[in-house]
Amino acid sequence: MKSDVASERVTLADVADEAGVSLSTISKVLNGRADVAPATRERVEQVLAERGYQRRGGGRSETRAELIEIVFHELDRIWSMELIDGVESVAKEHGLSVVLTVSGSRHSPDADWVEGVMRRRPVGVVLVFSDLAPEYREQLRARAIPFVIVDPAGDPSPDAPSVGSANWSGGLAATRHLIELGHRRIAAITGPEDMMCSLARVDGYRSAMNSAGLSIDPAWIRFGDFHVTGGRDHARELLAGTDRPTAVFAGSDMQALGVLEVARELGLRVPEDLSVVGYDDIPLARWLTPRLTTVHQPLRRMGEEAARLAIRLADAPIGVAAPTPRMDLATSLVIRESTAAPADA
Repeated sequence: MKSDVASERVTLADVADEAGVSLSTISKVLNGRADVAPATRERVEQVLAERGYQRRGGGRSETRAELIEIVFHELDRIWSMELIDGVESVAKEHGLSVVLTVSGSRHSPDADWVEGVMRRRPVGVVLVFSDLAPEYREQLRARAIPFVIVDPAGDPSPDAPSVGSANWSGGLAATRHLIELGHRRIAAITGPEDMMCSLARVDGYRSAMNSAGLSIDPAWIRFGDFHVTGGRDHARELLAGTDRPTAVFAGSDMQALGVLEVARELGLRVPEDLSVVGYDDIPLARWLTPRLTTVHQPLRRMGEEAARLAIRLADAPIGVAAPTPRMDLATSLVIRESTAAPADA
């Protein structure tokens, strides 16, 4: 693989001599090869920065494809489109196109994606994942391809730029709304237990319940997935008994849709017999019957901010250290017709 061409002020031989490594090692670092010891890679990167070496494609050069790449582990036609629309709007402002990729699990993309993105050389990458493995981060940075993690499912590494939302505050606001209506038996259905956003929303629920002095039945906290089936399956169990909850806080609007479906099956009226709060405020929420009370998560703006951040990082001078950007956008409660005071209030 051809290595990058050095600037006029410094040669690869100069860098190799100062770092105490071979020219082939320098080439591996510049080309993002994984078979370089972390300490060696760090030493070489430090010398490159100190000597002002300019990688090919550093900044916004003509060697880069005029693309922003957004990567999901799966596509949800409604939720994902909000993020894609946000990324696309910013890309258009900068004369860039958008490439959409589906790869890996919710924790990280596959290795073959890394190989592909190195060939595509986009201006920047927006990742809808928990984090990016250290070796992948090093490969992207070696090729000066900035990445931003949006709506992180986990707690990203300190050196990983990210854009998320205030999940704990959203769970708190949703549950407080139900408590203020007079509900005392409130269940919570959320996403996978290994996702930080799921845990944060439930922590907000717990905080609201504890602050109100309300007991929490452990059986009324359910972890699953954020799809319709996740809400439907848990709702069937939660609503089957006589001492059922009078309200359900769902961790996504799609889960809330599953809860509404089960309520209809059981002959429960919403909101007269059961109040339901969702999360995300996807466009569908305002067209359901009844219209869904939900926590507005600014998905489109999250996509916009992630794209802007990736472009800003791409334009930053090489070798200039800067704090790792971490951004959490505010959430807000949108009250509609799926919540009301319980019948026995």
